[in-house]
Amino acid sequence: MRFVSWNVNGLRACVKKGFLDYFAEVDADIFCVQETKLQEGQIDLELDGYHQYWNYALKKGYSGTAVFTKRKPLSVRYGLGEEDSQDEGRVLTLQFPGFFLVNVYTPNSQRDLARLPFRLGWEEKFSDHLTALDRIKPVIVCGDMNVAHREIDLKNARSNVGNSGFTDEERQKMTDLLGSGFIDSFRHFYPDRTDVYSWWSYMNKVRERNIGWRIDYFLVSERLAPVLTGADIHCDVMGSDHCPVLLEADL
Repeated sequence: MRFVSWNVNGLRACVKKGFLDYFAEVDADIFCVQETKLQEGQIDLELDGYHQYWNYALKKGYSGTAVFTKRKPLSVRYGLGEEDSQDEGRVLTLQFPGFFLVNVYTPNSQRDLARLPFRLGWEEKFSDHLTALDRIKPVIVCGDMNVAHREIDLKNARSNVGNSGFTDEERQKMTDLLGSGFIDSFRHFYPDRTDVYSWWSYMNKVRERNIGWRIDYFLVSERLAPVLTGADIHCDVMGSDHCPVLLEADL
């Protein structure tokens, strides 16, 4: 199976910038998107052969997730079951016969870290959600997790220490999650690879100079390691300030 995850930073805008061409070319079995930034009825995607599942934010033009899958899931769950975590449309959980698929758009702590306490509390609930699922069957979780875990996951680590997405607290949450029984699939295949990122700011020529961050992930339950066959980051795909990340597995 081929899985793709992409923070499109506004799906309607991304469609105008080649989203559908890439979608057809990559031919994923399951394609997850984050930051759809729309409400029901604001887009009509004709994706032949795919079932579509959407989790919209209450706030217009904000957040939101969606999953497009060739395989019809056994069940779909929206959010984490808590009111304060559902309003922003950040989580979709699909159950398949052999695994759970979780699509996530993790809250950003904001430039002044004003939302860091909210985020850390949210991450506790999200981690509990994943570990509960993992007790039932293996989990594949993907999305924009808004953290560069290690220094090799961003270009300028030293100058970004303490900034949103690279605080000790956020990095520790990722460490804790991996320690609870999950694998960072990209690092599974490329443990020391540098200069491969999934997000670049809109500042002048930052992307051209590859001054980026790797903040989009596929994490999988450790017991899925034997069936993983590949991971990639499609840095050359435009249309958003993020690029797509991929996972392939014999499932």
